[in-house]
Amino acid sequence: MSPSTTTKTKTLLGRRTRAPKPLSRHPFGDDDTYSGDDCYDDLRCERCGSGDSGDELLLCDKCDRGYHLFCLRPVLVSVPKGSWFCPPCTKRRQLKSFPLVQTKIIDFFRIQTTKETGQKSIHDTHKKRKRSSSLVVSKKKRKLLPFNPCEDPIRRLKQMASLATALTATGAEFSNELTYMPGMAQRSANRAAFEQGGMQVLPKEDVETLNLCKSMMERGEWPPLMVVFDPQEGFTVEADRFIKDLTIITEYTGDVDYLKNREHDDGDSMMTLLSASNPSRSLVICPDKHSNIARFINGINNHTPEGKKKQNLKCVRFDVGGECRVLLVANRDISKGERLYYDYNGHEHEYPTEHFV
Repeated sequence: MSPSTTTKTKTLLGRRTRAPKPLSRHPFGDDDTYSGDDCYDDLRCERCGSGDSGDELLLCDKCDRGYHLFCLRPVLVSVPKGSWFCPPCTKRRQLKSFPLVQTKIIDFFRIQTTKETGQKSIHDTHKKRKRSSSLVVSKKKRKLLPFNPCEDPIRRLKQMASLATALTATGAEFSNELTYMPGMAQRSANRAAFEQGGMQVLPKEDVETLNLCKSMMERGEWPPLMVVFDPQEGFTVEADRFIKDLTIITEYTGDVDYLKNREHDDGDSMMTLLSASNPSRSLVICPDKHSNIARFINGINNHTPEGKKKQNLKCVRFDVGGECRVLLVANRDISKGERLYYDYNGHEHEYPTEHFV
């Protein structure tokens, strides 16, 4: 089955979208003289000036001013855990770029630097691509393609540094594999056989292509992607060179946990990994502690024609060796400088994207 024919979802589970409720009774008065809702009757969004959509007004914990979740830039899709402070009350710190120092970048991403791996060049991967592309022609099937790294090692360092900057700013560690942490789902729980309705199996040749992408990254041959910070969208990812249709962009990685453990989690980046017939076996990927570049690829506004036109990736779940894996794959040719987007919603339509830029 072609990966472009199936989409799955980046789900937001148990999202909290309501502003904190006022006290039901005044601490220094009685119930007859005070109604907790009265003090919020005149609340207006500081950005748009409207008091509509009150259930999506977020109150600053310092100044009590209100802001619609969708009026903030970047947009918030859920109320953050703990205290939240509005932009004027937050002295936004300058984004600290990761140092463009080869040794630091190698250590951050745990790049292999042995002579044996160093001798494997990009030319070797081009040879492998030639062999695989000939198979595509002979079998007349659309096969996944490995990414084509930049030849310039300095440019690759800049690409890696951009991801290290984003991961450091969000407090996450780099991981290019699914991680199984104590107290969460174990690897034995990740079984594609549990998927409701079955899961498409990634063909052997495409598994080899996926493994090739992983091995290239391990030796520092990085996908041609740059993480940038946009005041409207936050961290986002753009192509740093031309990318062909059906190129593997990245695997979605993070800590694997049971869906039932995350029902009240307000994280906005959880991805469905396994949608099991037995809901207690369903799994999600949580990239807040361990993740890769997939976390920073933004979603489209799938409520508008303009938003849908921006989509250039597909999110697909595959059975790989009996385990569930999530891949982001180009669904058309992507020009250099073009930002990457995919639809956060599959058939569930649980993720609120109507206010996405």
